Amino acid sequence: MSKKIGIIAGSLRKESYSKKIAKNILSMAPEGFEFSIISIDDLPVYNQDFDDEVIESYHSFRSAANGVDGIIFITPEYNRSVPSALKNAIDVGSRPYGQSVWNNKPAAVFSLSIGTISGFGANHHLRQSLAFLNMPTMQQPEVYLANIGEALDENGNIVNEQVRSFLQQAVDAYTAWFKRTAE
Repeated sequence: MSKKIGIIAGSLRKESYSKKIAKNILSMAPEGFEFSIISIDDLPVYNQDFDDEVIESYHSFRSAANGVDGIIFITPEYNRSVPSALKNAIDVGSRPYGQSVWNNKPAAVFSLSIGTISGFGANHHLRQSLAFLNMPTMQQPEVYLANIGEALDENGNIVNEQVRSFLQQAVDAYTAWFKRTAE
């Protein structure tokens, strides 16, 4: 039976680089793994008052996250941290209290930027939240993608072979680490 890995792109922009990288990673799943994108696009800002209501987008998101065995987060950096949309998705998935969809799911963090810093701050801030949520997170290789706009063509396909190879190595490292961690 295949292990299911969800990919969450931390940006809402239709043409976001995070979404483009997520789509490229879908085809990098090795044998025995199935990758799928879990969208965060339609999530209202988390409000604890909603815990007692049926918010369809919350339900769909939590169901999708519950249906996978692990998560790869792909995040840009906003103001040296994670985008609010990604933090919101993490909060939505962690509630209601005691019903977190994240608990004990092996995670990986891939960060990117159009500049040279590669989302370093976002990468490390996200790891802090994942530690609290009891998500074992792959430590090596660290995945920072600089100048990401130059690695993609007009259709969002990776055209830089070095970037493609590095991402494939990172995906392979994550799935190997996942197998060891999830045992």
